[in-house]
Amino acid sequence: MMGEEERLPSHSDEVQESEHPKKKIHSLVCAPVYWFKMLTEELHWSFVFGVIIVYGISQGLGGALARVGTEYYMKDVQKVQPSEAQVYSGITSIPWIVKPLWGILTDVVPISGYQRRPYFVFAGSLGVVSMLFLSLHKNLHIALALLSLTAASASVAIADVTVDACVAQKSGIHPSLAADMQSLCALSSSIGALLGFSVSGIFVHLIGPQGVYGLLTIPAGLVFLVGVLLKERRASSFAFEQINDNFVNAGKSMWKTLKYPDVWRPCLYMYLSFSLSLRIDEGMFYWITDSPAGPMFAKQTIGYIMAIGSVGSLLGAILYQYGLKNYPFRNILFWAQLLSCLSGMLDLALVLRWNLKLGIPDYFFVVIDSSVSQLIGRLKWMPLLVLSSKLCPPGIEGTFFALLMSIDNAGLLTSSWLGGLLLHILNVTRTQFGNLWLVILIRSILRITPLFLLFLVPRSDPTSDLLPDEVMNDNKEVTESRASEDVELVALVNRTDDR
Repeated sequence: MMGEEERLPSHSDEVQESEHPKKKIHSLVCAPVYWFKMLTEELHWSFVFGVIIVYGISQGLGGALARVGTEYYMKDVQKVQPSEAQVYSGITSIPWIVKPLWGILTDVVPISGYQRRPYFVFAGSLGVVSMLFLSLHKNLHIALALLSLTAASASVAIADVTVDACVAQKSGIHPSLAADMQSLCALSSSIGALLGFSVSGIFVHLIGPQGVYGLLTIPAGLVFLVGVLLKERRASSFAFEQINDNFVNAGKSMWKTLKYPDVWRPCLYMYLSFSLSLRIDEGMFYWITDSPAGPMFAKQTIGYIMAIGSVGSLLGAILYQYGLKNYPFRNILFWAQLLSCLSGMLDLALVLRWNLKLGIPDYFFVVIDSSVSQLIGRLKWMPLLVLSSKLCPPGIEGTFFALLMSIDNAGLLTSSWLGGLLLHILNVTRTQFGNLWLVILIRSILRITPLFLLFLVPRSDPTSDLLPDEVMNDNKEVTESRASEDVELVALVNRTDDR
């Protein structure tokens, strides 16, 4: 008699085996849909929609167009040196450093009884005006150009901090979904950047950098539309004489929270890790496009390279969401920083033309370099965002999250200016790139130093509570009152009905 283990396979077994791969593929395809549906049900569809507009369209799509357009605007229209362009890029990021100011305004200063809608409207209006000014004026002085670019940066920063306030507030209400919310932000930004970079080179080639600025009025207009469609409970009465008290209370709460070692130590690490990773993007851009010894890529090629490279950022967000989001902060940051050090050497290989000696074409090598760098950068950025959201005390989520993000942006500003200084000292100009390899080597070595500062980062994972109990208890009443005023986006017809 044949044993159980020797039983011949039946027709039903063969059918199940053939259907098993199909189920896996179906599950893989539907998993993001189910995840997205879960977020809309748990956090409300309006919150998800707002994140997609600001992160996906304004920062992702618009940011990609603005980056490529501004690089060619500085190089071909303003004709500045690489070191100057690197410093100017830091100047235009200053509005992101003063994000706590925008955060305090959205938290404690309502306009006409609303705390969110007016700031979206103002941000969109500022973006439209500044982009129109840049697109319509030829031979603009560099000072006025920087002023307009800084104003456009401020419009994006104000919209960003308003959405960040909602994200931080939701993270306090749904702590188990904090990582998922940051993944949604990152995915929206990455997909928008992928689309933006894909068409950026084409638009710069067809209509020029200033024409691209004209197109950027569209994302700014959509931010304005968010402010129009945003429904939030209007305060029936508000004593404006209490604004000063609100500012003082918010400042005291922020200062009290910052004094805890579990808060200021991660903040110090975030600043140092960014500032020690020198940014030399403009030097590399000038070499890739203008140096006879380099690839001399065309505008369309630059856009395609950045588009393919942004896939690395998207893959980094997906990898974090589905494989790394529950790991301790310190572990992920260690490997991300270590890989960042190694990936920096790819630029050195490109400048020294080692890739050609190995038979690797410039285009293929640059695409790999860009993709790997952005993937690693996203893996480093994601846990820092989650960590920042976990450090926000209830009641001043927007203000404190903006403070933490301003610390990150201050680090990026420092790295940009130090990178520009290094390019200037080593005499890397529009036509001289002999010392660019040394600039890259120094930058890669400096990237090792944050590894020795990881003791400042907590060992906990994203599901743990990081704030002391006394901070949470002090703001409990504020949280309960704010939770009842959760904002939501609704159809325009509903807004008119409420009137």
